[in-house]
Amino acid sequence: MGLEDDLQQQRERAWSKQDSVEREVRAAAIAAVDKSGLAEKALGVGESVPQFTLPDAAGQAVTISDVLAHGPAIISFYRGGWCPFCNLELRALQSRLAEVHAAGGSLVAISPETPDLSLSTVAKNSLDFTVLSDHDNAVARAFGLVHRIDPLVVSYQQRNGHDVAAYNGVEAAEVPLPATYVVEPSGIVFFAFVSADFTRRANPDDVIEAVQRVAGRQRM
Repeated sequence: MGLEDDLQQQRERAWSKQDSVEREVRAAAIAAVDKSGLAEKALGVGESVPQFTLPDAAGQAVTISDVLAHGPAIISFYRGGWCPFCNLELRALQSRLAEVHAAGGSLVAISPETPDLSLSTVAKNSLDFTVLSDHDNAVARAFGLVHRIDPLVVSYQQRNGHDVAAYNGVEAAEVPLPATYVVEPSGIVFFAFVSADFTRRANPDDVIEAVQRVAGRQRM
């Protein structure tokens, strides 16, 4: 099975655990984010990625220009290790990491969670790529991806034992839209996937193809 199959199964599992009111609340929250146009306004193909430095799960500073100096990079924004859809995506990317490296590329994932929680996400999903902690969504905000979680949804999350604001070390429950970028060594976005629906993710086949195409252009 591919990532989309896994995501669909997770959608069905989540739906089965919700009553009709919760389903309506969560659907309305996704619709509101979609209506806001945030996904369409986010950083896109042909634009330059902002320069940034963030700590990895071990607390070491990682600068995006240093990453790009070695070749094309995948930058994947995820909501946090508490999000099952995010974990499915991270594991799918891990399963394709050898292909990324074979093309001379790198992979970094970014969430607003604290470094300690990022370290837990790395361990839980057996990740061999760089996971960065974006305090208060500073970098995600520069990419135009950040939105505040609907308060009614927050209440459901807290009932399930997930305090997103606390996980992020801030007062407000804000997260990035799911977004995956393939960036050329020059810093220009070659491929972009941004979704208003947090259950949707980029097709790994499309991401790997984009990395390979960028790498091929660099060798010409």
